[in-house]
Amino acid sequence: MDAIDAILTRRSIRHFNPQPVPEEEIQVLLKAAMYAPSAGNAQPWHFVVIDERAVLDEVPKFHDYSSFIQEAPLAILICADKDLAKPERWIQDCSAAAENLLLAAHARGLGGCWIGIQPVPERIEGITRLVNLPDKIQPACLIAVGYPAKTPPNPERFRPERIHHNRW
Repeated sequence: MDAIDAILTRRSIRHFNPQPVPEEEIQVLLKAAMYAPSAGNAQPWHFVVIDERAVLDEVPKFHDYSSFIQEAPLAILICADKDLAKPERWIQDCSAAAENLLLAAHARGLGGCWIGIQPVPERIEGITRLVNLPDKIQPACLIAVGYPAKTPPNPERFRPERIHHNRW
């Protein structure tokens, strides 16, 4: 699948087959995430690979919009190291890593869905406790990953009326 096809056909997947994601595929996703652009090339990211069912099943207890993670065989938590991060820029770095990861998953026949952690204190505290993050590590988002059980339709999203040239 070429890059434009991946971008235009990627959908948020919330229903997964139970089959585990092979380690070699996880490594491809993590490598793609680490090749994301980064402000000042800080690359502040750290990743927590979560594949224990008991851990995944705890997430909906502190995150109201994450019940579908109970179908996912895997999630990847994207975090920033405060010692490496540029202040006020780490969220953009982690967001770019998340998008790379989601596109790589789609290109490899996997599905994924972004679960926002920032800036909600209950979510930050919940995931920090759940995976025992050190104080210097800031969670950004969680990506549920697996083989799609259902793929939503691909609606038209291109809106020419929202394009402005040079000035509004």
